Amino acid sequence: MTASSRAHHHTRAHSFNAAAAQYAANRPSYPPTLFDTMENAAGHPLAGARAIDVGAGTGIATTLLHARGANVVAVEPGAGMARQFRQTLPDIPLVRGDGNALPFTNASADYVTYAQAWHWTEPARAAPEAMRVLRPGGALALWWNMDALDIPWIAAQEQRVARYFGGDAVGKKGGTSARAERAFAGAITVPDITHHQVRWTRSVPLDTHLANIGSHSIFLVLGEEGTASFLAEEREHLLEVFPDGIVEETYDVDLLVALRP
Repeated sequence: MTASSRAHHHTRAHSFNAAAAQYAANRPSYPPTLFDTMENAAGHPLAGARAIDVGAGTGIATTLLHARGANVVAVEPGAGMARQFRQTLPDIPLVRGDGNALPFTNASADYVTYAQAWHWTEPARAAPEAMRVLRPGGALALWWNMDALDIPWIAAQEQRVARYFGGDAVGKKGGTSARAERAFAGAITVPDITHHQVRWTRSVPLDTHLANIGSHSIFLVLGEEGTASFLAEEREHLLEVFPDGIVEETYDVDLLVALRP
């Protein structure tokens, strides 16, 4: 990664801090089946487990881990996201830090989780850090809500985003091996990984869907002025598909689970 690309990556990673409330209000959550699948892959339940949720953001995944009975500690590097987290989840411990240097002792966690956050780390540092803090048999779980591109309107929207941003658009395609290769690119040792996918949907007002789109880093770095025309045009496209103004979003959650020996 060049110096300029590292700087751009850093800018995008921290763009969420100024839009934390928008993120919290409009981003999708995760289905219960995801956590069932995670527990099956890990071989032990979340209930009673110590979980470290890294890149916790506003606490979307942390809330669900806590609801499953895990003893969760959240880790978040961004000041804006951390403030939003504390407003929403004042009783859950939050530590400022990131996955490249976890502020925890060796073999102190049953789960280390990353929801929509692993790609902001440096895998060469974050992978051994996760394994360091996991107890033997503990699980590193990484997951992402991915747009279901076999749904025609979603594929069409993806194409419009790609045209608008050109080469800066983030591709979402790729199978099991591609996802794992990207996730651990640069890591000296790649753990044994199992890959899982969970499909789910949510129905939201059109304004929520557009605000969700606008909360992604590729939009945030451009600001409202830079994305207003795209979102206005996108509203018109979507009203042709959803004339009642209720958008059915479909996601495939990509889940990677690696166990510490």
